[in-house]
Amino acid sequence: MLIKGFQATSLADYPGEIASIVFVAECDFRCPYCYNKLLVLNSPDLIELDEKKILEKISERRKLIDGVVISGGEPVLQKGLPEFAGKIKELELKVKVDTNGTNPDMIQELIDKGLADFIAMDIKGPLDKYNEIAMVKVNKSAIKKSTEIIMQGKTDYEFRTTALPDLLTKKDFLEIGKWLKGAKKYCIQQFKKMPDMIDESFAGKKTYSKEELEEIRKELEPYFERIEVRE
Repeated sequence: MLIKGFQATSLADYPGEIASIVFVAECDFRCPYCYNKLLVLNSPDLIELDEKKILEKISERRKLIDGVVISGGEPVLQKGLPEFAGKIKELELKVKVDTNGTNPDMIQELIDKGLADFIAMDIKGPLDKYNEIAMVKVNKSAIKKSTEIIMQGKTDYEFRTTALPDLLTKKDFLEIGKWLKGAKKYCIQQFKKMPDMIDESFAGKKTYSKEELEEIRKELEPYFERIEVRE
């Protein structure tokens, strides 16, 4: 895998678990609010990390952590993802994969082979807004297929959407609810103004208030088993 980042400990990225995070480079989306620009664009400013050494670090920490988050960038673009996840599982650690869902075959393989204990899939918006938000031409049938695979599989999961008024209206969130009706968990994520976003002008964008996000959450409650707002 093309690894360009490692965080030894995180208490926030794997729900209910202490985890290390492995960051892969490259992504097929160009979401303007993404704050991992250097990873997404595979910047030469980021040094490629040796996969074997990363696995050694994880092994050294296996009694201090519960699992490993594989994030990015976009992990499901990495052909070596199943093998890498398998090596983590051999250490008796849990694996969480963050994904945009553009490679349903890879997601299916991870689930079928028991290589992922948790999958977090970003839902950019209603399907008809994907091209606008991802800033590329998106294979929407692949996105839809990934959500179906995840919802029908035995692997734990969550869907999550970054809330930004300029991109998503309250009506858009209702469309997402109808699309993903019956899903186990859905998270509405507050947009965070961060350095190194793909489009730096988004640092000045208006955000939803806490009250507005709570209102959206309540309206979406009938569609999901569990729904939360994540700051």
